Amino acid sequence: MSKGSPYVLTGSKPTPEEHHQRTLTRIEQIQSHLKNSPRGQRLKGKVCIITGVGSLHGIGRASALLFAHEGAQHLYIMDFAPQNLPDLKSTIQQSYPDVKVTTIQADAADDAAIAAICKQAIEEEGQLDIFFANAGILNTKGLRDTTSEVFLETLRVNTLSCFLAVKYGSEAMMRVNPSNGKTLSKGSIILTASIAGLRSGAGTIDYSASKAAVNSIAKTSAYQLQKTDVRVNSICPGLIETNMTKNVFDGARQRGSGGKIGQLNPMGRYGVAQEIAQMALFLASDESSYVNGQNIAVDGGLSASHPVMPGHWA
Repeated sequence: MSKGSPYVLTGSKPTPEEHHQRTLTRIEQIQSHLKNSPRGQRLKGKVCIITGVGSLHGIGRASALLFAHEGAQHLYIMDFAPQNLPDLKSTIQQSYPDVKVTTIQADAADDAAIAAICKQAIEEEGQLDIFFANAGILNTKGLRDTTSEVFLETLRVNTLSCFLAVKYGSEAMMRVNPSNGKTLSKGSIILTASIAGLRSGAGTIDYSASKAAVNSIAKTSAYQLQKTDVRVNSICPGLIETNMTKNVFDGARQRGSGGKIGQLNPMGRYGVAQEIAQMALFLASDESSYVNGQNIAVDGGLSASHPVMPGHWA
């Protein structure tokens, strides 16, 4: 390799400062993807429901924008907190005026609300193709301070919401709409779980239990819906910078240790909502037509190993 070649192999590990700067640069590139990429058609003609879209820095919002970028026909977006729904709708419509957007303020764990939104999609569009059940909450209290009420509320929001998405979403997806080209029963249900639902060490007891249940729902539902071409998968994010994890990130940065956030995974960095949205897009699209009943970790490789000291081997 010539001295002036732009392709440089680094022979030594970067310093912490160099790695932190690299992380910031890489994340900026990831977050500017939509601005720098042409419109796609991976979801052309698809009718989608996404819950948990209210956070300005969340996975739901990032996914709604990406789904619109990829040509979704109609986005039904839901959140329990209504204040950011108008902004998301206007943001989508300004950038993607061809995409229909319907906002719903409702509890994603409310049986009647989820049944109603699925019914609305069928009545207005004649079909439902994608249901991304992303709504969730996080309790940060330890075992002794977690009451039965808190435990059950975490399961209600995080787990029951996914059950309802599967129950009502799958029923709607089995309906055909020949006028729009949907001649066969099919669809994709995507559940937001967590690596906390795969192994301990990534969340509180109630949160981890709720996400383990979500992972189980994905696997069990795949067999409950066999031969329908309705697929169910869960995404298991690692440490992602969202409003839910804001305290972790703010605390580390205030201590001057922001460069260490995410250092335990092989990539040595945290993730951002857009990276989870890309996995949701893959699972939503027909490109993942043979992916079913899976719990897919998107965590920089954290869950690939038993705990080890960096640089040391057992």
